[in-house]
Amino acid sequence: MAAAAGATAPAPAKEVVEKKVELMKEIRAHEVAIAELQNLHPSRAVYQKAGNIFFRKSVKSVVTTEQKQLDLAKAGLRKLNLA
Repeated sequence: MAAAAGATAPAPAKEVVEKKVELMKEIRAHEVAIAELQNLHPSRAVYQKAGNIFFRKSVKSVVTTEQKQLDLAKAGLRKLNLA
């Protein structure tokens, strides 16, 4: 029975792997959002969700927000990789 328990990854390691996968998905989503926003005309208004409400903003301000979120997600992934 001990061999069966050793065959699975320990719970903390499994949680770390799942967290890394989630962060990689989040990073990819932010990269795609930035790429899509950069293809829009600068004078075009876009809507950004904050809580349950959508706010009309400029493309530039939304790209800045997405870039900050991307940087935070990358920092979190680096932190997990170092641990």
